Amino acid sequence: MSEAAGKVRVGRLSDIDPLGSRRLNVNGLEIALFRLSDGEVMAVENRCPHKGGVLSEGMVCGPVVHCPLHDWRIDLRSGEALDPDKGCVTTFETEVTKEGFIFLTLNEPIEGTDAAGADSHIA
Repeated sequence: MSEAAGKVRVGRLSDIDPLGSRRLNVNGLEIALFRLSDGEVMAVENRCPHKGGVLSEGMVCGPVVHCPLHDWRIDLRSGEALDPDKGCVTTFETEVTKEGFIFLTLNEPIEGTDAAGADSHIA
């Protein structure tokens, strides 16, 4: 694993309202962060596998986000579209520290990132 892969700090829990979402850009890779009702933070690729809808603009119900374009339901834990639809988005492991920092685990190198997440940006 390269130095650029691994955990990247992407923000604070207080940056995301309960049941809200945020768009995150890590060197051109757009990721959607969701804060569930229990405080858990989930992260997925920010595009629906159907027509590329922006998932961060969708409604969250439990661990599922509804795509705002055609109401496809995407399981935030697995990235899989729920029946009857078929497709998948990439998911990312998240960690929230006791201080409230959100870390995202990147499995592949992303140029220019470091462990402090200096090149990540929450929108």
